[in-house]
Amino acid sequence: MLIFKKLIIPCILLTGLLLFFYLDLDRSANWQKIAANYLHIKLWVYGNLKTSLILYFVIYAVSVACSIPIASFLTLVGAAVLGWISLVPVILGATLGALIVFLAARGLLFDFLSHRVGPFFNDFSSGFQDSPFLWLVTLRLIPIAPFWVVNIIPAILGMKTVTYVGATFLGILPGSIIYVSVGKGFDLILMSGEVPNLAVFYNIQVFGPLTALSLMVLCVILIKKKRQKSNRTEDQKTSSE
Repeated sequence: MLIFKKLIIPCILLTGLLLFFYLDLDRSANWQKIAANYLHIKLWVYGNLKTSLILYFVIYAVSVACSIPIASFLTLVGAAVLGWISLVPVILGATLGALIVFLAARGLLFDFLSHRVGPFFNDFSSGFQDSPFLWLVTLRLIPIAPFWVVNIIPAILGMKTVTYVGATFLGILPGSIIYVSVGKGFDLILMSGEVPNLAVFYNIQVFGPLTALSLMVLCVILIKKKRQKSNRTEDQKTSSE
């Protein structure tokens, strides 16, 4: 009975992902349709600002929780329509959605892997736990893996919920600020009915600072681990003497 309870949330999230593609909703998430209807969207949003912000937050959280690959698109569209205020529902929605995936994965996968993978899993988990906050912040800053994968890894490794939420919030903040900043510039382009040029994301001036920040955090982690290893070696020498 317990395993069925643990399966409920993952099944709901998987159903949401499958429905998104089954109903061809992915075809609606394109810049051509946004550009063609942008003026109507913007007028409705500004006539129903509070409702729009709540709806935007819910859609964002659900898309992240169901691992639907439209988060970047939603961020840019929201920034174009709402401006800097869109950063609030983006950050909160992404954090909530990531937390839902984390809780679902932790309940379903942690016990399964810890019992079957054995010592290797426990050793890897203990290594991660040396600096869990910094490790997750780095994974959020450097997009070397899909967002949903980074949601699941800490759950498998038994990360604490509070640490996970804090690291997720902090880790996605710099990138979200950059995306919102870029998305704001799409407003006039979409107003004219044109599709924005996404080549801006290949500009080193846009993501150069974020990459530098990511490397700094990674260096801190490596230095910390080296010191911990050195301290353990010295402790072993002392105990042997």
